[in-house]
Amino acid sequence: MIKGIKHINYINNLSDYKVTLNPFNVIIGYYIDNVVVGFLDYSVMYEKIEINYIFVIDKYRRKKVAYNLLKYIMDNYNFENITLEVNINNISAINLYKKLGFKIVGIRKKYYNGIDGYLMEVKNDNFSN
Repeated sequence: MIKGIKHINYINNLSDYKVTLNPFNVIIGYYIDNVVVGFLDYSVMYEKIEINYIFVIDKYRRKKVAYNLLKYIMDNYNFENITLEVNINNISAINLYKKLGFKIVGIRKKYYNGIDGYLMEVKNDNFSN
């Protein structure tokens, strides 16, 4: 089940990433037996969505948790585009994003501690204001 997360203390202990709340970001969790096994932190700025961070507990990786979190926002927002950055060496994540229609639109030089990152984007062909 996917639902919003309001209390960030728990998810801040799941990974090295620390969620910070601002007026634009939303955090949703993927729950199995009432336990968060993955979460997605994203920002909604008018018709644009930016993925800040996606995390899945190791044991639940490759079980469509990340796919379902991303698909959830794609299906539940009227967006113009969604963007994200990904380490160029993270092939499994890149393949996941491509499966969802994301395309590489740029390179962020030395974005990840000296390693380049891809800027990826998916556009919503059905977007309407």
